[in-house]
Amino acid sequence: MSDRPESEIATADALTLLLHNQHALAAAIEEVTKWLSENGVGSVATNAMVAMETLDTNAKALTDAIMRLRQS
Repeated sequence: MSDRPESEIATADALTLLLHNQHALAAAIEEVTKWLSENGVGSVATNAMVAMETLDTNAKALTDAIMRLRQS
């Protein structure tokens, strides 16, 4: 059994679920972006790419936070 408080475990678990959701959203945006690019809506595709970059940046921060919680 872990010596970590239950709140840390619950927080890490919740962040993990959020991270999984974030990956799913990124995959969906990527599919829409591909479709937009292929159908001549490049400006909208560019905006979608910016959104994906934000998701990637935040995913890295979430991963770091999860790792810190799980290792403490």
